[in-house]
Amino acid sequence: MVSEQTTARWWSTAAVGAGVIALCYGFARYAYGLFVPRFGETFGLTTVGVGVLGGLSTAGYGVGLLLSLRTATRSARGTVLLAGALAAVGLGLMAAAPNVGVFGAGIVLAGASAGLVSPGVAQLIGETVGARHRVRAQTWANTGTGLGLAASAFTPLLAFGWPSIWAGFAVLAAAMTVLAWRTLPRTPAAAAEIPVPVHGLVPLVVNSVLIGVTSAPYWTFSSSRLTASGLSPTAATWCWFTIGVAGLLGGLAGRAAERVGLRTANLVTWTLAAAGLALLALPTPGLAGALVSSALFGSTYMALTGLCILWAARLFPTRPARGVTWSFVGLGVGQTAASPLAGAAASGIGLAAVFGLAGLVALVAWSQLDARLAPPGSGPRG
Repeated sequence: MVSEQTTARWWSTAAVGAGVIALCYGFARYAYGLFVPRFGETFGLTTVGVGVLGGLSTAGYGVGLLLSLRTATRSARGTVLLAGALAAVGLGLMAAAPNVGVFGAGIVLAGASAGLVSPGVAQLIGETVGARHRVRAQTWANTGTGLGLAASAFTPLLAFGWPSIWAGFAVLAAAMTVLAWRTLPRTPAAAAEIPVPVHGLVPLVVNSVLIGVTSAPYWTFSSSRLTASGLSPTAATWCWFTIGVAGLLGGLAGRAAERVGLRTANLVTWTLAAAGLALLALPTPGLAGALVSSALFGSTYMALTGLCILWAARLFPTRPARGVTWSFVGLGVGQTAASPLAGAAASGIGLAAVFGLAGLVALVAWSQLDARLAPPGSGPRG
């Protein structure tokens, strides 16, 4: 039973959860891509080496997700704290690495923190926030990824060397973990788990894979596409910042789902996501088109992942972390498969066509009009 006092403070749990997510995703997982040229110079990496290190981050992320299946249901608060601690240690190892081996170990730990944090935060909110505010708490906490992206966007422009910047990331992660330890509520005894048929999980995973497939070209190639269309690297950096800031709007997805239903909110968001992708298919999107595309991508990506968390919570009312874990596994599989495929396609048809194709693929989500592929409880309104 969730107390009224805890319910009244839902925003505190959501804000601290968002802060830990911001560090685990924005710094520990995604900032790697912003500094690839500097890492290559320091460690003498070839493009193959850069790809291997990126794969280590994905591998760590997968391990973290699988670990969360056990840890989040045993102690949601402990899982969030573990995620923050791994981010701090991983970032610290990368900052102080004397060789590429230690650097790679840091990447694995940093990636694992991202795999642990979302299921942990989702489970913590499910156990400590009252039903009246739980939907909004889940989606606002999930926007922490956007906050982290925005905060890290301009760090490559700093005059400090990358080890100093990474050490600063590690200090921030440690401070955020201490804040979480002091402020996050302790969870009550776990309720009995309600069995969920496997077929009920399949539509959620399919939806998550689709998010991964359509977002991978943007995460990997949007900057290349923008610079190839004539924009400066500084303009591309502003677009990355816009992705993060607009991602904060994804927190409104919870209120939208409450008003019009989960399916309707999901399909409207997917349609806007398709439009954002299609803008980069234009021959010359220009700065205005690039910024609008970045805003649409950032807001819809955070909204779609937030809606997946709500979908998972409907499937697993007492164990939302389980649904979130499998959802994010699907997302990771989609991204891992689609990124090299997009690269191969780009060499044949060009990046503009790849983004146009990704926009069309996003519209596959409208298959959720079929009740068998829709979120649970989707009535006539969505």
